[in-house]
Amino acid sequence: MSILTKTNIIKFLDSRARRVKGVLFSRQYDKRITLLLARGLKLGKGVYIGRDVFLDPHLCWHITIGDNVTIAPRVSIIVHDASTKFHLGYTRVGKVTINNNVFIGFGSTILPGVTIGNNAVIAAGSVVSHDVPPESVVAGNPATVICSIEDYLDRKKAEIAIGPIFSLDYTLPYGVSEKMKTDMNERMVNRIGYII
Repeated sequence: MSILTKTNIIKFLDSRARRVKGVLFSRQYDKRITLLLARGLKLGKGVYIGRDVFLDPHLCWHITIGDNVTIAPRVSIIVHDASTKFHLGYTRVGKVTINNNVFIGFGSTILPGVTIGNNAVIAAGSVVSHDVPPESVVAGNPATVICSIEDYLDRKKAEIAIGPIFSLDYTLPYGVSEKMKTDMNERMVNRIGYII
């Protein structure tokens, strides 16, 4: 079993990603992220950008991402809306600001003019068309507040307390065996477990 340390976590993440100016992103995006930074994309420290993330490339200087933000794979951050172009001759443009300690779940879409407050969680698949208050969890299409971050974390702590909990050895990068996969499935009687 691996010992969970900051060094092991960084080694695990770095095995799948690359760091440029404190930003961690999938290796396949080296040139793209570097180009967006050169064009004016603003990124804080400790940002993780997953695979297949769309950061509106032609107007990326309207995107500001704070510190310690996780952007899961297939998220879209869009700062323009051309739905009015044909009829009115104008394209709508709006800034997107993502503050500190934000998690944006898989496949979510952030639309123009949105500010996401500190310590917010955006559930997977959400469409965020309005500002997200700090310390809140939003979900849905359109995304709406479903609870406070405090309530959310209390529920997750209760789940963790009843387990099961698995080490990083139960993941592909650490060589999970077929026996471990079976064990993991059998132990998740409530269909949910946690990896530390």
